Amino acid sequence: MNAELIDQLGAKLGANGLPYTIPIHPNLVHLTLGLFIIGILFDIVGVFFPLHKFVYKYLALPVERANFFDVGWYNMLASAIITFFTVAAGFYEIMLAEAPVDVKSAWGMQAMETMLWHGVGGVLLLALIVGMTIWRGFQRFIWRKDEDRQVQLSYLAVGMAIMFVMYIHGTLGAQMAAEFGIHNTADQLLRVGQDLNAIIKG
Repeated sequence: MNAELIDQLGAKLGANGLPYTIPIHPNLVHLTLGLFIIGILFDIVGVFFPLHKFVYKYLALPVERANFFDVGWYNMLASAIITFFTVAAGFYEIMLAEAPVDVKSAWGMQAMETMLWHGVGGVLLLALIVGMTIWRGFQRFIWRKDEDRQVQLSYLAVGMAIMFVMYIHGTLGAQMAAEFGIHNTADQLLRVGQDLNAIIKG
């Protein structure tokens, strides 16, 4: 984007470099992660339900196998929906990022490389999560709707692989905040020489 246009926002940006106090993207990221991971884990529990059915009976918990698959489906669907907002907020906030050019991350990358990989990874993860949701929907409503086990083992294996990609991708995001200070309020205040203790007390 044109640097002059970004400069027009300069007067309205806070200490974290954003026009609002708390960054939106990191908070939505945790919704995306939580919903996706819970969706896959509940489907795993549903698949192995017969192995631990006696535990629920012993604890007098009225649990049915279909309940686990319901949680898996609705969490995956919610993850796909929220991830559109997560990626949109991420691109908006990355557009306003000001990062040091003389710093390298623990992975040996500079800020721009890290932001580009994180942005591309976000779009890739959005596509993967939407694809998983469509795959999950076909299993639930068409392919396996009359079967006791609602999900395929290959679906769970791909879900676990995506969790690993999420870990790598999340590490890039953490490096942006911790190592480059992007939209990190405390880091930005320290860079301009302000005393954080005075701000907290005041």
